[in-house]
Amino acid sequence: MSKNSTNERVTAGMLVIGDEILSGRTKDQNIGTVADFCADLNIDLCEVRVIADEIPEIVDAVNALRTKFTYLFTTGGIGPTHDDITADGIAAAFGVPLNVDDRAIKMMQDRFTDYPMNEGRLRMARIPEGGELIPNTVSGAPGIKMDNVYVMAGVPKIMQGMFEAIAPTLKTGIEVFSASCDSQVGESSLSEPLAALQISYPTVKIGSYPQMGSDHYMTQIVLRSSDKSSLDEATQKVREIIAAATQSKLKI
Repeated sequence: MSKNSTNERVTAGMLVIGDEILSGRTKDQNIGTVADFCADLNIDLCEVRVIADEIPEIVDAVNALRTKFTYLFTTGGIGPTHDDITADGIAAAFGVPLNVDDRAIKMMQDRFTDYPMNEGRLRMARIPEGGELIPNTVSGAPGIKMDNVYVMAGVPKIMQGMFEAIAPTLKTGIEVFSASCDSQVGESSLSEPLAALQISYPTVKIGSYPQMGSDHYMTQIVLRSSDKSSLDEATQKVREIIAAATQSKLKI
């Protein structure tokens, strides 16, 4: 176990900020990346919201999610343009001033020599009072940590670098085990017995995922649990359910 491991459940919410995501002009890639990071750290990503570049919306969402989960990760809106207002929203959510921070300026100038601080770059150096800086090895402009809120860039490569920087500092939760079972029968043939099985194994999450577009129809059943013994028992039950459904299909 890592030095930050805990025997308690660790949860996270994610806030994707940007009109360009909602309009469809930009296709989000960060949700999947954050989900992968969280899975590797045994952090349960429980909720994702996508909101517009509006300060009241940012304030409401940040204050709702940061009190609901162990961590809140935000992406987008910390660039150099007028509509990059995430820092403003974070400062408002915490009720603190937002000022140009000398640490952020140094971080950017250390990344690039001869880096004049024009108006756009100074916008990226605005940090809510009390905020810690998240390193940005790509462009230098830092992310922000406020309490349990981690404010990161919307550009996927930059966001990934920022998450790699914060990952060693995060608490990791209880290890979750998983198993999967494939079947050649449709979901409807499995739904009733799987529902009963879920009631019998409440500590095991059982998901059904149909796979289409191939020559053969397939339903994949995925099971996840921190209780390895219960997971193994439930997985065997799923195999039996699939076998019974397959046999019934062959008789038709």
